[in-house]
Amino acid sequence: MKTERRFPAATVTRKAETALRNGHPWVYGEEITNVVGTCENGGLIDVLSEKGTYLGTGLLSEKSKIRIRVLAANANETFGDEFFSRRLKYAIDYRITVMRDDFSCCRLVFGEADGLPGLTIDRYNDILVSQILSFGMEQRKDMIYRELVKILNGYGVAVSGIFERDDVAIRELEGLPLRKGWYENKGDFISHPESAVTEITENGIKYAVDVENGQKTGFFLDQKYNRAALARIAKGRKVLDCFTHTGSFGMNALMGGATHATAVDVSESALELAKRNAEKNSLSGKMDFICADVFDLLPKLREQQAGHTRQADYDLIILDPPAFTKSRKTVAGAEKGYREINSAAMKLLPRGGYLATCSCSHFMTADLFVQTLLTAASDANVTLKLIEARKQSPDHPILLTVPETDYLKFYLFQVI
Repeated sequence: MKTERRFPAATVTRKAETALRNGHPWVYGEEITNVVGTCENGGLIDVLSEKGTYLGTGLLSEKSKIRIRVLAANANETFGDEFFSRRLKYAIDYRITVMRDDFSCCRLVFGEADGLPGLTIDRYNDILVSQILSFGMEQRKDMIYRELVKILNGYGVAVSGIFERDDVAIRELEGLPLRKGWYENKGDFISHPESAVTEITENGIKYAVDVENGQKTGFFLDQKYNRAALARIAKGRKVLDCFTHTGSFGMNALMGGATHATAVDVSESALELAKRNAEKNSLSGKMDFICADVFDLLPKLREQQAGHTRQADYDLIILDPPAFTKSRKTVAGAEKGYREINSAAMKLLPRGGYLATCSCSHFMTADLFVQTLLTAASDANVTLKLIEARKQSPDHPILLTVPETDYLKFYLFQVI
């Protein structure tokens, strides 16, 4: 028997109803036609169709364009602490299954994909890094952190601290303040270490991870198995690792038998960290580092190649740029950027060379990215032979009903 509804209710348009019935959890502000009852910002609110049919219950964000993030469509659910604890346990159990030996360093919670919209939690051994992008999740974070630590302790995982990386501008759209630092809990269930720098091992390579100052939450966990795939074709290759950040792709290539890797990044601080990582893995003698804008460097290397001023060609190039677009409005500019760097890389490679290329923007769809690569190949007068097409690692799960969870495209080609 269904429980009597005790939450306020929002009536939504047919468009929103269709999206919800198809499994997408977002309701936009302009899709709400009526509200009955009073709901506090971050509070629970039912969602009803125009005919009054119950569609689900979610968290209200008064200042966000995404006004309601639906948690579930079970009318018998009370959405208390036990609900969030259950969702967290589902997420942890999933990672234990799919990540196996890599569970010590992975994404534990991936927002909507785990039924916990607006919540990201990464694990770096005994340190957790959290990022909250929803007003409702912000209100519940003390309970969520406590339950998460309890669940992990139950699996024999000790947590030494939770570092909050709530320093992204999108929080301001939720009416949330920007901040960065160790979580100071209300209670005694967790403390924190003195240093925000820790060490992880991925694919047999050691990395220093700075959860305070590193990009995102400190490390790009989603490329874990793509780096391993690259290593399988790297033996005997001379590698150019563009947008290297921590040097990860280049070092994976070297571990796979590459003869040399040049790591390129526009950030001096990123290159310093990459150098330290190379030293940590005894790879310094096989790596050099260039601080440069990749858009400027690739054509310059091509000019040097034409003038025979370089000793040898790179025969494996990696392009792992940051997202060139974070909205539909800027997709055209992003497409131009991807075309430019990929065409330049293809021109630099010898016939029979190899290209690893990525896009981490949801708005640059797989079809559009492939079309962009084909245009780049035409510009470079080459043909692309596909070796592998990959996505993000499974600790960043994709819900087929939520396209926003499907964001990373990774391709390995031979250029002929």
